[in-house]
Amino acid sequence: MSFFADRDPREPLAITRRDYLKKLTAASLAAWAGGEPLRAAASDSDTESVLQATADSCILLWMAGGMAAPETFDPKRYAPYQTGMDLGSVLSTFPAIDTALDGVQFCQGLEEIASIMDRGTLIRSAVQPDLGSILHSRHQYHWHTGYVPPQTVAAPHLGAWIAKVLGPINPVIPAFINIGQRLEGIGEKEELKAFTTAGFFGSEYGPMNLPFPELAARSVQPPEGMTPGRFSDRQKFYQRLLETHPLHDQASDHQRESLLRSMDKAYQLLSSKDRDAFDLSAESPETRQIYDTSRFGRGCLLARRLVERGARFVEVTTEYEPFMQWDTHAAGHETTARLHREIDRPIAQLIRDLDSQGRLDRTLVIVASEFSRDAMMEGKPGSNAQDQADHKGSTVLEPKHYGLHRHFTGGSSVLLFGGGMRRGYCHGRTADERPLVAIEKPVTVTDLHATLFTALGISPKTEFEVEGRPFYATEDGKGTAAREVFA
Repeated sequence: MSFFADRDPREPLAITRRDYLKKLTAASLAAWAGGEPLRAAASDSDTESVLQATADSCILLWMAGGMAAPETFDPKRYAPYQTGMDLGSVLSTFPAIDTALDGVQFCQGLEEIASIMDRGTLIRSAVQPDLGSILHSRHQYHWHTGYVPPQTVAAPHLGAWIAKVLGPINPVIPAFINIGQRLEGIGEKEELKAFTTAGFFGSEYGPMNLPFPELAARSVQPPEGMTPGRFSDRQKFYQRLLETHPLHDQASDHQRESLLRSMDKAYQLLSSKDRDAFDLSAESPETRQIYDTSRFGRGCLLARRLVERGARFVEVTTEYEPFMQWDTHAAGHETTARLHREIDRPIAQLIRDLDSQGRLDRTLVIVASEFSRDAMMEGKPGSNAQDQADHKGSTVLEPKHYGLHRHFTGGSSVLLFGGGMRRGYCHGRTADERPLVAIEKPVTVTDLHATLFTALGISPKTEFEVEGRPFYATEDGKGTAAREVFA
């Protein structure tokens, strides 16, 4: 639905009416690859998997690249930097600080989020499978869809499931919006595209991609110089074009109808006053300054504005790019300290704003990542995963070796705020010494998804029949909500 937002902000915005129509047509024709669900059924009679909805909307704050729990929300023994120190002695490279929740500490640098921990639930026992090879693309696909790639059908993103099953809150605002992740011009872009999609649901339920939140307002404006009348005429021409295009006869009725609905929604948005929700300049300078720590911070402000106008599911990411952001294979401590500064104030302010508006109770906010990190262990005990750290030695020779550079799947943290979650609760625990595995109340990706779906009133057993086989909201419909985290 966003036609200009993938551009680099350093490039001038120059697009002709002809280019606009070509881009619109190409994007829409590509959507005909979406599958056609034949039947949908939710097991709403199954009391084990159904709760009354406690949330209407969801904001996923995605720490892309592998956020280390011992460096953020689950600090362990602090080992200050010393040249020549044993890497095996490093569990956390930040000292612990107290939070607003008695007995729970975070890492230094997260003081703002620590101050609101009495409003949230902290899961410290999230676990992930190794998947044979610990690759960011595979784990991010698994986390966002609930399924391990490759699949014989295109698995929908969590946001697409929510958009499909629940529909929009505001018919003008897209139900699924993705903020902060470029899908062009970076490494592993095809892998990212594989899960940033509505899969077999079709483009109607796919994300509106806004890589640069500060440019979001431009993405909902017709090309410069196009009057409303000419814009309306071109919309009608475009619909006629689809009906006569050679690919038209190759698409099913479902696909054609879905595509036309998708384009109609885009036209409604570009013609609506609600599009000013995408304009960050409408906020006061004081508010923009609080959120303006990074592209991620500005994305948090945009997410708040969109949820206020009726967005159903919004993901804001620190952006995955190999060896950048949370993908800390080198200079781990230095990079993580910078990321603390980028995420701390915006996340805390987002929660405060939603709470003060009375929206937090019905908005589920999630802070999560594909896995954690460790200084010594790749995967978890017993894993045969290949060590991918740059520094293979056991001694810290210089500052860039000081940090948690290896992928760790045995125990990670997930923060939950609002949406019916308990306030001031810590769920599960990891070991105090290596290996830092979950030792109490482990929560798998499947069960975490069941928890999120249940909060939104969606049965984890919801199924669609695709190519003659059932496809479930959680893998095989077996997800079980962690009911202890609900208020």
